[in-house]
Amino acid sequence: MKKIGIIGAMEVEVNFLRGLMEDGAKKTEAGSIVFEEGKIHGVEVVLSRSGVGKVNAALCAQRLALQFGCTHIINTGIAGAMAKGLGVMDFVVSTDAVYHDMDATGFGYKKGQIPQMNVFSFEADKNMISAAKKAFAETEFSKGEDGKEPHKMIEGRIATGDQFISEKDVKNRINEEFSPACVEMEGAAIAHACFLNKIPFVILRCMSDMADDLSSNGYEFNEGVAAELSARVVEKMLLTI
Repeated sequence: MKKIGIIGAMEVEVNFLRGLMEDGAKKTEAGSIVFEEGKIHGVEVVLSRSGVGKVNAALCAQRLALQFGCTHIINTGIAGAMAKGLGVMDFVVSTDAVYHDMDATGFGYKKGQIPQMNVFSFEADKNMISAAKKAFAETEFSKGEDGKEPHKMIEGRIATGDQFISEKDVKNRINEEFSPACVEMEGAAIAHACFLNKIPFVILRCMSDMADDLSSNGYEFNEGVAAELSARVVEKMLLTI
């Protein structure tokens, strides 16, 4: 039976989905994370706020796999835009995920590759990518209704590291080394855990900033709006996975 694990790093990334949980949801605290088991639109889900960063995210994904028996995992939230033409409030659905702060090049590995692993990046599930794209196409914000500019969604690589990217030189270096669509702090760790547990996953991110000068792009305002837009796509995805 399908059981979808949903991970957001911060409260702002899970609040909207928590409000959709049907009555009778069960809360379990494990590893200092509260997991909420229940249904959204009749679909079995386990909603969790992992906390920020790679270790928190990986531990959360592992709990969803082993303790809660999730068959699929979605990571929802915000990110900094990296791809050309991608703007604030646009979306990225992951093709794959990689660690931009892993560096074992001194041992002959490619930048970003984990030593002694036979993969460079972790590939997202194609059916879940399709579900995300279909769900996005059904939203009003993808169509630009009421005179508003339409948002767009692209497929692309997620670059993850324990570093909030807000400087242009750092952004340029990551672009040169990994060519990601966006950068954030949890996705590759969740993807890594899913890969090891053989669980299909996808990462969905709405852009809150341009991963450069935070003083000029209104990150604090965009955070809440972008998080909810991402969650609204996840809501529609649940019925199509």
